[in-house]
Amino acid sequence: MGGDSTERGPDEGGADGHELTVVDIQVDLIVAAFREKGIEVGVARCPDGTLDFLFEESVILVRDAYLPGVAAFLRRSDTDAAEQLPPVTGLLPGVSLLSLAGSRFPGVLEALDEIDARFGVGVATPSHILSVTPVHACPATEPDEVPRDTLPDPGPCEGGGGGVFIYVTDTGLLKDADDHPWLAGVTGQLDPPTGIPESPIHGYTGHGTFVAGVARCMAPVSQVRVSRDFDKAGALSEHELVKRLGQALGLGPDVINLSAGGTTRKNLPLLSFVTFWETYRHYKGVVLVASAGNNSTRRPFWPAAFPQVVGVGALAADRRARAYFSDFGPWVDVYAPGDGLVNAYATGAYTYREPPRIGQVRHFHGMARWSGTSFAAPLVAGLIAARISRTGENGRQATSSLLAQARAQHLPGVGPVLWPCDTGDCGDRVACCCGSRHGAVGDCRC
Repeated sequence: MGGDSTERGPDEGGADGHELTVVDIQVDLIVAAFREKGIEVGVARCPDGTLDFLFEESVILVRDAYLPGVAAFLRRSDTDAAEQLPPVTGLLPGVSLLSLAGSRFPGVLEALDEIDARFGVGVATPSHILSVTPVHACPATEPDEVPRDTLPDPGPCEGGGGGVFIYVTDTGLLKDADDHPWLAGVTGQLDPPTGIPESPIHGYTGHGTFVAGVARCMAPVSQVRVSRDFDKAGALSEHELVKRLGQALGLGPDVINLSAGGTTRKNLPLLSFVTFWETYRHYKGVVLVASAGNNSTRRPFWPAAFPQVVGVGALAADRRARAYFSDFGPWVDVYAPGDGLVNAYATGAYTYREPPRIGQVRHFHGMARWSGTSFAAPLVAGLIAARISRTGENGRQATSSLLAQARAQHLPGVGPVLWPCDTGDCGDRVACCCGSRHGAVGDCRC
């Protein structure tokens, strides 16, 4: 594996003259967006040339217990023995961000190979780049336009979520989001930020609003706030994410939705989250829900693969099978509809970046049809919120109850499933599930 941060336009071919893939286009956008902020992104590839993971160049994450030894090991032989490589401050206790500036290793991956051999695997890792569009485009598709008067699908359930707070860490909230009745009262940081025109529509604009819309449809009277964290081509360094999540915990949410993530070096857990779990466990009742990724593999996708997280995969549009793009495996906790959902989106002209529609322009009128585990996750987050308000359980208790229900109504060959408006507190399972106007063929297996 090696680094490759070559920047190419979305309509250009690769260095070998071949047409760029969706993955190439997404990677180039992320690399370019971080570079504009003065941060270089490394691109590690598998032996067959496919994308392995993204990481921030020039820094590594190190467990604090090993920090003095690792810093000394990285020091150049001509450096004064008293001089230390200073960790960048700001992480929670337990893990530090260590700069490689002045070290004897030119790159992150070379340094980590040597640290692995000397101290053991997992002592240090890259600071991975997590994204709403990692590896295979996540969301799995670019948005499709729908008629102006199209209603959300799945639509709003009967009132639920009263007194419950859902925090959405994403790309922010469109300024006219509350023009949609089901998003009335939702708050958040502006997407795009002040000073950036809303049209033409930027590639990641509207993602946070769509996610919030799905959650709100499942819990129509819940309090929802959308942060603008993934503001660099829909991506963020893992060490920055844990700081944002730590701040979110202080706001007292019942449910946190994270429709983003990534794969990692050697499939190891995200090291920065070691610090986050220590804080998270002290906040009784809050639950973190995350998308399982759209790589169509069983490879762990973090943070959804953590046992502390509800990892959500996507069902196909017919709700009889797993969506073709969804990750899967024993680390995925539940599957929910995520293929062809309709909800709130931006207004304006959108130019497609990915094949086979590169360069085509479509006009959107505040709604879109979109696919991805990004949207299955908030459906589950909304169901948890609705159950909290109806049963008096806290977030973790409600999640446990819903996952038990999901296992009881599993789909063969897929796994545990949850349907729209299904909060598991209905006496007649079949009537509860199939009597809903959200029911679809395949739902009535409750």
